[in-house]
Amino acid sequence: MIQVHGTCVELAGLAVLLRGAPGSGKSDLALRLIDGGARLIADDRVDLRSRGTELIASAPIPIAGRIEVRGLGIVEVSTVAEARLGLVVDLVAPGRVERLPESAACDFLGIQVRRLELVPFEASAAAKIRMAARGFVHHPAAGAL
Repeated sequence: MIQVHGTCVELAGLAVLLRGAPGSGKSDLALRLIDGGARLIADDRVDLRSRGTELIASAPIPIAGRIEVRGLGIVEVSTVAEARLGLVVDLVAPGRVERLPESAACDFLGIQVRRLELVPFEASAAAKIRMAARGFVHHPAAGAL
């Protein structure tokens, strides 16, 4: 098992890990996804463990069920205990996202996971993540590396 810095939500049966520097918009984007039906797995720190050829994301016990909402504080939200990690989203500054990016992946515990780069505060960021997650779930071969 490893622990990574990030925020993770379950969307369409798939764990989506949001990564970025402190203050980059991870929790804000997660909150927008949760408002659209996603469920929180973990905020700030995420435990990843392998199960066969899959990675399973879960929350460290001390922070389970809570998300930091800037301006409101620590808030309890609907959660899911764990989900299979299928997408990593690196939050980047405007201008860094390629218009037609090549397939990309990152590696955790020797397991490859599909990776995207998005600007977190764009109005379409949550919709892009929902679209990517749905595409992976409905067409797994399209998400293969």
